[in-house]
Amino acid sequence: MGAEFGRRTGGQSRFSQWLRTRRPKDTGDDGSREALLLAAAQAGLPLAPAAHPAGYRCSCDRIGCPTPARHPISFAWQTQSTTDRAQIQRWAEHQPEANFITATGMVHDVLDVPVEAGRSALERLLAEGVEVGPVAESGGDRMMFFTATRGTPEDEDEWWPCELDCHPETMDEHPGLRWHCRGSYVLVPPARLPGELDVHWVRGPEHPLPEPLTLLEALTDAIAQHTDADAEPESAAWPLRG
Repeated sequence: MGAEFGRRTGGQSRFSQWLRTRRPKDTGDDGSREALLLAAAQAGLPLAPAAHPAGYRCSCDRIGCPTPARHPISFAWQTQSTTDRAQIQRWAEHQPEANFITATGMVHDVLDVPVEAGRSALERLLAEGVEVGPVAESGGDRMMFFTATRGTPEDEDEWWPCELDCHPETMDEHPGLRWHCRGSYVLVPPARLPGELDVHWVRGPEHPLPEPLTLLEALTDAIAQHTDADAEPESAAWPLRG
């Protein structure tokens, strides 16, 4: 992998600055919210209603909810998820504060990485002319790359899990790369999170879904680069003694 890529220089490129400051107008009035949800559904992303912030808490009844405003409302979210325009319009109208999730592993997967690594990888991929699909930032600390799914084989014996696979209950176990596939979900923009955070598109759902392996090397390189950079101050504080 390109170990030299992403090495920090004295300044940032204009592209990096654009990524850091861009805030699409996707969290405005209900009309733009509904339009963005319908655009995601039209692109093939199956949607279902999710919880929303209630102050710094979650709108659900669970005390100490571990994923406030980040989980589906219904336990049947996998079968409930749909791209049906009329159904999504009904949900959006009758649940005006609700976030929405998109179920992964049906049409698409999501490669979910730390935001700084994601920005570096996105800059590299676009500079190299790689086809990058929809990309979203989530909560100010994660970046999500939407890709085609690896699929669900008819013969279950042909399915094998990857150690990078991320299910909602194991997200904290994957601080680096999380691969959301069958049985998982992510919030779809526009979404609101506690603390006035949000989920918004960096590249919208109109971009075709790429194969995940075309992005994986750049993402893992960027994660390694940023992990090494974060570790440098600690190692410098403890010099080896001869």
